[in-house]
Amino acid sequence: MDIAIILISGIAGALLTFLLNNKFQLGGVMASAGVSVFAGGFFFFIPDLLNENLTTHIPLVVMGTSFIGMATSRVIKEVWIIGLSGLTFSIIYLLTGSFFEGYGGSLGTTAAISLIASYSISQISK
Repeated sequence: MDIAIILISGIAGALLTFLLNNKFQLGGVMASAGVSVFAGGFFFFIPDLLNENLTTHIPLVVMGTSFIGMATSRVIKEVWIIGLSGLTFSIIYLLTGSFFEGYGGSLGTTAAISLIASYSISQISK
């Protein structure tokens, strides 16, 4: 069940940031920061809402997927690409565990890999 919640959080983080960035014209940085601060603050102030594993990992996954949502709708025209990228990020995050520990920018790097992979799938399918 924890895995499903993390996967859904990843998809939601990317889609919410993309929506705030493009639909509400907040800009990529403001949208990402808002989503990340909300997720981190929520679990900081209410840490007992979910188990410790989720309280630790959901803010990281949401922050990482918020980097995906920073993409502009001028380049990424289909919203499903953002959702798929959020899912891909979450899967990579779950599978790699501490692989990226010590590497600067691991959330951003994983977000870039996820978005490039999903965008490539959409371009190849055309």
